[in-house]
Amino acid sequence: MSWQNYVDDHLLCDIEGNRLTHAAIIGQDGVVWAQSGGFPQCKAEEISGIMTDFNEPGSLAPTGLYLGGTKYMVIQGEPGSVIRGKKGPGGATVKKTNQALIIGIYDEPMTPGQCNMVVERLGDYLIEQGL
Repeated sequence: MSWQNYVDDHLLCDIEGNRLTHAAIIGQDGVVWAQSGGFPQCKAEEISGIMTDFNEPGSLAPTGLYLGGTKYMVIQGEPGSVIRGKKGPGGATVKKTNQALIIGIYDEPMTPGQCNMVVERLGDYLIEQGL
């Protein structure tokens, strides 16, 4: 299965009639493996900041999580594994696997919990596969 299929079929799937607005799988080095149309272009320093937070949990809390220049307030996640951000009625979830970052961005009516479930489920599966 191609990386694009993971984005199209697993990240952009319907959850109770809702779906992510944007999704991507990005290597920990910042190289985009696959993304949905319109996914914001992440800057190298944004990916670097995310990786730093996974190694030093809490480092993004004072400055926020940035994806494509959009700032998300960092909310409770799982140190070293998941970063969650909130912005108005939407937000983002970033799940770290062995080699990649799974990123989901959502807006209402999708809920934070639905976004977390979609992103983290795929991330857990990829970790089980050694990716």
